[in-house]
Amino acid sequence: GKRPLESYLFTICAHKLTDYLRREGRRPALSLEGLSSSSEGTWQLPGSSRPASSIARSGERRQLESQALIEALREQIDYWIRRGDWSKLKCMELLFVRGRANKDVAELLEITEQQVANFKFDFLARLRNHIRKQGLSHDIFPELYE
Repeated sequence: GKRPLESYLFTICAHKLTDYLRREGRRPALSLEGLSSSSEGTWQLPGSSRPASSIARSGERRQLESQALIEALREQIDYWIRRGDWSKLKCMELLFVRGRANKDVAELLEITEQQVANFKFDFLARLRNHIRKQGLSHDIFPELYE
């Protein structure tokens, strides 16, 4: 009949959507794979708790991400300090630590908005390179390898 085909197609869609969200680094609020439809058309939802292994893996992943970023930031900041690039250091602090807009940073440091944008672009490119050089699994920062 009609129900098995709908169920089959829904399952394919659920798998495709879940795979896409995983690639994007987002977890669906509700796992679509565990849903099943009863004959009345009501959905039977699985329990809301995540398996312990999933929680442990996400904690390990966050720790790897943090360590990679800390190391990359440390290398870049040390490099600027050795070179005396204080304007770049001040610029990045205002942008990323203080959350200021490019325009505000340009006014505060008395440089052009284009210079701020260039510093920011260079900084992010250097961070990406530092992280890539760490040899981590592509799963940790998949956006760096797209």
